[in-house]
Amino acid sequence: MKGDGVADNNETPARKGFHPVDGMRDWWADAPAWQRYGVYLALIVLVLILPAPWIGSFMSPYSDWTTVLIFPVGTYILLAVGLNIVVGHAGMLDLGYVAFFAIGAYTWASIGTTYGWSFWPTVLIGIFLASVSGVILGAPTLRLRGDYLAIVTLGFGEIVRITANNTDGIGGARGITNVPHPEPLFGMEFFLDPAPYYYLMVFAIALVIVFSVRLTKSRVGRAWAAIREDEDAAELMGVPTFKFKLLAFAIGAMIGGFAGTIYASKAVFIEPNNFPFILSATILAAVVLGGSGNLPGVILGAFVIAWLPERFRQFNDYRVLIFGAVLVLMMALRPEGLLPSRQRKAELREGTGGMGAMGAEVAGPDSEASAEVTK
Repeated sequence: MKGDGVADNNETPARKGFHPVDGMRDWWADAPAWQRYGVYLALIVLVLILPAPWIGSFMSPYSDWTTVLIFPVGTYILLAVGLNIVVGHAGMLDLGYVAFFAIGAYTWASIGTTYGWSFWPTVLIGIFLASVSGVILGAPTLRLRGDYLAIVTLGFGEIVRITANNTDGIGGARGITNVPHPEPLFGMEFFLDPAPYYYLMVFAIALVIVFSVRLTKSRVGRAWAAIREDEDAAELMGVPTFKFKLLAFAIGAMIGGFAGTIYASKAVFIEPNNFPFILSATILAAVVLGGSGNLPGVILGAFVIAWLPERFRQFNDYRVLIFGAVLVLMMALRPEGLLPSRQRKAELREGTGGMGAMGAEVAGPDSEASAEVTK
């Protein structure tokens, strides 16, 4: 074991704490280019054949599988990737992320039904308005940290929902009906057939993933990592912490707004109760369950969170109980998530709960605090 707490790749699998995921990560880090491109090609093929009926007969026997892949699966993945920027990379606990999802949805629903504008440019307006909302929320509140920031963001999410509920200009409690579908694109008709929406969702997720990866490997991503690990130390070292935290909020909001516009065009009808607090909590659970800060883990976590209730739909109300039991079991047996990054796993062992210093840190299993508790 090296002195910095990161496992040496040459150590034997018998070492303490070894997990098959670590071996997979080591293999991927040293894999030659042809193996990496082979994996990418396999993923592309999997995405293309995923809506196939023979897959759907097992994955979702009680619902239309392609529709499930759009919502909740695709939508949850898109939202989780956006929230991962705020929570996983910048280390800020956001409990009102559903507000940006709602802003994007209401932007397209209002403009599309009132003015009859085209969907494609209106998507950009929805993204812009959600981003501006993120800046408006973040500018006065990002001086707060931890639990206090979480409470403010939770309040913002409820303010947006209640405002939509009491504003007759956007339908009020009745919501907005007959939301237009997108115009045909490359010969694909976005009407009744869910397949075009599936490929639109896949394109949106791929675009956001590329954007997220490029950001995290840049100077911005390094600044977020420094803020997440120790904001005071980052500021002393010259990192403009407020500016980068505000940027994380704005980018996360953009992705939430993007997901909202696609959701509204597919749903055809939206109303305030489509955007409850529990949706924010569910997306946060997806990020933590998958492995906060690790993009493949976040995608896997969002898929599991969205798919499990659909798969066990035959159990009616008991499926929620099964879903909760699975989450509790996972957090007890693997609190760092299904596919954690090395850095996040090390943070968990140091007692920061695996998501940086966000307040109310939970001692990791090997931390000094944990040892004191067990005495």
